[in-house]
Amino acid sequence: MNLTRFAQARYTTKSYDPTRKVAPEVINELRELIRLAPSSVNSQPWHFIVTSSEAGKARIAKAMQPGFAYNEPKIMSASHVIVFATRTAMDPQHMSAILEQEDQDGRFIPADAKEQQHYVRSIYTNLHRFDQKDLQHWMEKQTYLALGTLLLGAAALEVDATPMEGFDAKALDDELGLRERGLTSVVIVSLGYHAAGDFNATLPKSRLASQAVFTDI
Repeated sequence: MNLTRFAQARYTTKSYDPTRKVAPEVINELRELIRLAPSSVNSQPWHFIVTSSEAGKARIAKAMQPGFAYNEPKIMSASHVIVFATRTAMDPQHMSAILEQEDQDGRFIPADAKEQQHYVRSIYTNLHRFDQKDLQHWMEKQTYLALGTLLLGAAALEVDATPMEGFDAKALDDELGLRERGLTSVVIVSLGYHAAGDFNATLPKSRLASQAVFTDI
């Protein structure tokens, strides 16, 4: 498979065809892709809120007012919308849940592997919590790994996507009750199929040349 053809074909959709819906089996595959996304020390500091209903999309669209109204149609006309949220703390309960899931999945073969995994994960978490003091930023970087996984996966499945940071995070957190759950919204992704008049669909892709972004040593 030539993956670069999907990277070449994908683009940020600016206008969706509201009559076209993404099939449930395709959405399920995309959900599984982001669930399986990589994260530093398998920290998985994310949560995803998914909707395809008009009511659900309207709730998310509230966060576009008043400063980001241009993004509202990309929410309301899309087939599905996913809110990428990040944990606000790497708390012991989450750490324990990951460890127990790894245990159930059979990742600990040597007798001390489980203890060692917890020790290493704690080292990295505490490095960002206490020394670098950027734990929230570090967790959000892991969430963006899931975002990249979704965008390439959607392109491979011929689904259009629009990642958006243009929204009122506090308004969205309040609307979805995220902060009470120890979460905060980071990025929104619309999924669907572009409208015939989407200007961005016909524009050539533009990236810096290879020699500008690679150095071989």
